[in-house]
Amino acid sequence: MNELPQEIHQDVPQEIDVVAQVASLPAELAKTPEEMRREEERMRDVQVLLQNLTLQEETTIKLIIDCLYDVGSVKILNTKVAWKPANRVVKLLARTSKPVFRAIAWRWFKGNCPELITDWLASKVR
Repeated sequence: MNELPQEIHQDVPQEIDVVAQVASLPAELAKTPEEMRREEERMRDVQVLLQNLTLQEETTIKLIIDCLYDVGSVKILNTKVAWKPANRVVKLLARTSKPVFRAIAWRWFKGNCPELITDWLASKVR
């Protein structure tokens, strides 16, 4: 087997100093207490803005809830109730329970979604 000339081997180190290479990479800077406080404050602002948006767009959100209920209830009933006559009756009952579902869903949305959306957004920017 052909070996490289000896003068080439002299320039190549036998071991690579990994520690020196890692140390030369720029380290991620830790957040200062001021930056952390500012970040928390801004995320609270986002949550307040989302709560405000929720209250301003109540009608739109309720219409979205209605659409989701219509699609979801039909899908669930078609998979759970296969017998046609019973399926029709159950779908009529599902339509009558829609206002109750809308009230419960609106309350849940108003209480939980601004925080859930804020947490999700925060996870995307961190």
